[in-house]
Amino acid sequence: MKNILLAAAVTMLAATATPSAAKKPKPIDILVFSKTNGFRHASITDGIKALGFMATENGWKIAFTEDSLQFNTKNLAKYDVLVLLSPTGNVWGSAEKAALTQYVKKGGGIVGIHAATDCQSDWPWYNQMIGGTFESHPSGTPLAQLDVVDTIHLATKHLKTNWVRKDEWYNFKNLQPDNKVLLTIDETTYEGGKNGNYHPMSWYKIFEGGRIFYTALGHTPQSYTEPLFVAHLRGGILYAAGSK
Repeated sequence: MKNILLAAAVTMLAATATPSAAKKPKPIDILVFSKTNGFRHASITDGIKALGFMATENGWKIAFTEDSLQFNTKNLAKYDVLVLLSPTGNVWGSAEKAALTQYVKKGGGIVGIHAATDCQSDWPWYNQMIGGTFESHPSGTPLAQLDVVDTIHLATKHLKTNWVRKDEWYNFKNLQPDNKVLLTIDETTYEGGKNGNYHPMSWYKIFEGGRIFYTALGHTPQSYTEPLFVAHLRGGILYAAGSK
C-alpha cells in the first residue's frame, strides 16, 4: 500500500512540475550577409537594425557580416539560417560557392530578401536555389496590391487576402517551377509589371535538402518598421529554420 501511495505521489509531483524545469528549445542561430558588388540598397542598414531587434525579441542568436570568406564549411555549420539581405553582383569565389552549396545540401536554411535575386546572376545553381533572377523594375516605389496565395504559411498567415503597400516591384526571369508561391502582385494596380497575370513576389521550397524562403519586398527603409512586413520576414526565418 505504501508503495502504491509513493508512486501516486511521484506521478502527481511530475504532473505539477513547473515549465521552467523543461528543457528550453535551442535558439535559432542566424548569419546575415549583405555584401554588395553592385547597387547598394540604403535599406540594408534598416534591415540590419530590424533583424537585430527581431533576434533579441525572439531569443535568437544573430551575427552580421559582409565578409564572403565567412562562407566556409566550418563557419556555416554554426548557423541554422543564412539571411541574404539584398546582396548584389558576384559576391562569392569558387570556395565560398562550394561551401554554400554544401550548406544547403546538408539541410541549411536560406532567407533571401529583395536583391538576393540580383546576386550571382551568372551562377545557375544559385539562380535555381533562390528561385529566379531579377530582370527589371519600374521607376519609384508605387503603391500596388499583393494577393496572398497561401494563407497558412508562417510568412503569410497574418495577412489578409490583399495587401496594399509601396515598394520597388521586381520583374523576374528564370522563375523556377518548384517555387511554392506565397504572394503575387496584381499588375493592373501599378505600371511597369512584365510577368503577366501570375507575377510571384514571394515563395518558398525545399531545394536539394535545404529550406528556402524568398521575398522580393524590402527595398524601402520604411519596410523594416512596417509591422506586416516584419512579421512576413519573421515567418520566413522560422520556416527556413525548420518550423512549420
